[in-house]
Amino acid sequence: MNDVVLFDSPVFNEDVSQITESNLPWETYRGQRILVTGASGMIPMYIVGTLLAANEKYDLDLMVTGLVRSPEKAKARFGSALGRKDFTLVEGDVTKPESINGAHETIFHGASPARPTLHKASPVTTLKANTLGTLYLLDAQVAGGGGSFVLLSSSEVYGAVKGGQLITEDSVGELQHFVSRAGYSEGKRIAETALAAYADEFGINSLSVRFGHIYGPGMALDDGRVQADFLADVVNGRDVRMMSAGAATRTYTYVADAARGLFFAHLRGQEAVYNVADPAGNISIRQLAETFANARPEKALRLAFDNQEDVAHFSPVASLGLASERIEQLGWTSLHGLDEGVSRTIRAFEDGPLI
Repeated sequence: MNDVVLFDSPVFNEDVSQITESNLPWETYRGQRILVTGASGMIPMYIVGTLLAANEKYDLDLMVTGLVRSPEKAKARFGSALGRKDFTLVEGDVTKPESINGAHETIFHGASPARPTLHKASPVTTLKANTLGTLYLLDAQVAGGGGSFVLLSSSEVYGAVKGGQLITEDSVGELQHFVSRAGYSEGKRIAETALAAYADEFGINSLSVRFGHIYGPGMALDDGRVQADFLADVVNGRDVRMMSAGAATRTYTYVADAARGLFFAHLRGQEAVYNVADPAGNISIRQLAETFANARPEKALRLAFDNQEDVAHFSPVASLGLASERIEQLGWTSLHGLDEGVSRTIRAFEDGPLI
């Protein structure tokens, strides 16, 4: 069992309930038809869950459609949500315009391969989802009379930024575009350009939310990223395996805080681009591994290094984390520190239900 039935998870339901308690103008969504693409992904599922929880709490009369490529897998992840009258799960591919049906006042576009292994294995699919998918969705929104479009973007759009400072929204680093791996980073950049173009020419209300490294419930144990690997080790009672010294630093943010930041940006923000990242989560991969290992002291887990030489060569390196001043000016702060976020992530697997 590598995943959690998210909508039936106590941790998930606590998280989305907390998000809806934020002092935000939820009335903005009253009566809206809302499309969430890539709906079975970790952050999109939190978007769907929050919208449905807000609908219950504030009686918004909204309707949410989740677009997925693999309905059978998605059905298992959505669990009891499939029985709701305010949610519809549909099969479709954003790279095929015939999959995009109906008019929607708001679109949250999260359809994109997220795992690095998928970027490598299928760079064309990755590129198409972020470029053609965005263009077709924007065309559909123009045809439907306009509205609001939110792109789930990434810190990868910044390229390789030198120096140890946290990366602000106007930063630009070195780009390596003539490699297949750039299907993800360049795809997101083209998608952001498309948002700007459609906003200028057709008046689409466009927003790009750039996330750092996100972890939490909804992250599959076989995801392949280090945070998922560390989670799998703890859940299975193994020492936490390190492939290197883990000196590289990233900004790690709990998924509920990331989703809450997205809603702050969309419902309060006036800028076209916002970073969403917990500045306190700007730590090394080794520190992240130690946090996972220490999250359940009763298991007495340690770090296990594949290369023993790395143990003696741990040293801090320049940060690759995101600055959060712009989103914090809207009143957003992270509500879950790293220790708590990691513990909640593990607890989601402990409580189940699992698939």
